[in-house]
Amino acid sequence: MTNGDQDGRGFAGMDPDKQREIASEGGRAAHESGNAHEFSSEEAREAGRKGGEASRGDDQKDD
Repeated sequence: MTNGDQDGRGFAGMDPDKQREIASEGGRAAHESGNAHEFSSEEAREAGRKGGEASRGDDQKDD
């Protein structure tokens, strides 16, 4: 089996600059259509807290 970024097929096989270009177009389109979510400071803080809990597991809860 070959590595996805080396077999030349699909998004993962594209040049990184081309990937960025396509992703950027999608992000711009989402914002223009009103479908993109922009995190508030509080939402970002909560997401970071949840991610930290998930990454370290249950061994450090309520420290």
